[in-house]
Amino acid sequence: MSDPERAMLLSVHPRFANAILAGSKTVEVRRQRVAAPPGTPVLLYATAPTMAVVGMARIAAVHVATPSEVWSAHRGQTGITRREYDVYMNGATQASGLTMENPVSFEEPVTLNALRSAGSFHPPQSYRYMKGDELRQVAAAGPVVGAALRDALGDLVPA
Repeated sequence: MSDPERAMLLSVHPRFANAILAGSKTVEVRRQRVAAPPGTPVLLYATAPTMAVVGMARIAAVHVATPSEVWSAHRGQTGITRREYDVYMNGATQASGLTMENPVSFEEPVTLNALRSAGSFHPPQSYRYMKGDELRQVAAAGPVVGAALRDALGDLVPA
């Protein structure tokens, strides 16, 4: 069960954000252990040149194993080539494959400038968890994001 007061903010290259939101990429890989329960809402922050929260999904499952085991289990869902995967995982001793479900594209992405004007916002290098006031600040930065967060988290994010 997901923490009802927590969402993940995941930084991804725009190519991967678009693929997740289109449903062609259902597994996002990370070089470290990710401990997020199924059902955790995930805000997708597309990095430069987009620099905006572009959509949302939910974590269906997390597979933590060696990089080769994660590749073997999920290669067809990662949206990357084996070469890209090997370059990214070079030197990693474990990996996480985050299976994503229920992707939702935001009609109006929330730009980095809008996020920063709503409060002190810093996109993560990889990912981080957000709770309480920080989620309310992100919700205030864009009505579409606010509505999606209210759907996912309920009363934590006021209208």
